[in-house]
Amino acid sequence: MSRSDRPPLMMNRRHFLRVALLGSGAAVLGGAWARKLLASDAAPADLLLECFADADGRHLGPCRVHKLVLSEAQWKQRLTDEAFYVMRREGTERAFSGAYWNQHAKGLYRCPGCDTALFDSSTKFDSGTGWPSFWQPIAKANVIEHSDNTWGMQRTAVNCAGCDSHLGHVFDDGPKPTGLRYCMNSAALRFIPRS
Repeated sequence: MSRSDRPPLMMNRRHFLRVALLGSGAAVLGGAWARKLLASDAAPADLLLECFADADGRHLGPCRVHKLVLSEAQWKQRLTDEAFYVMRREGTERAFSGAYWNQHAKGLYRCPGCDTALFDSSTKFDSGTGWPSFWQPIAKANVIEHSDNTWGMQRTAVNCAGCDSHLGHVFDDGPKPTGLRYCMNSAALRFIPRS
C-alpha cells in the first residue's frame, strides 16, 4: 500500500499519547489530572465573570469572556519580571516591598495579565503582614481557590479566574464580616484609582 493509499491518521502523536496515558494516569493520579492533560491542547474556554466599571467600581453584571491562555514567551512579554515570577511561577514578593501593601486610595484592583476585576479598595484592610489584604474578592466568580500544600504547609491559593495567574493566598484570620484575609501580591495586581 502506497503512502497516498493509506487512510488518514485521526490523531497526531501528542494527542494519541495523551489518550493512551489517560487510562493509566486517571487511575493513578485522579480525574482532575486527566482532564488537565486532555484540556492542554483545547481552545480557551468561555467564562462567565462579573464585570465592573473602572471609574466608580459600579457592578456591570455578568460578562462572557475567553480564558486568556498564552505561551511562556507571551507571558514574559506581557508581564514584568516580578509579576511573571509571582503570577506564572507561584512566587511571593518580599513583605513590605510591593506597591500596594500600604495603598489607601479608593479604586479597583485588576489582574495585570488579563484585566479581570479582582478586589475593591472598600474591602482592603491593614493586616500588618506587609502584603495587600482584603476581606473578600470583588466577585467570587472572578477568583479560583485551590489547595496548596507546598513548603510543608496547607494553604488555600488564589488565582485569577480569567487567566489562571497566581495572586496569593487566603487565610481565615481576617476581620468581620467574612473573617477572611486575602493576602495578595502587589505584583499580581494593577490599581485603578476612582475618578
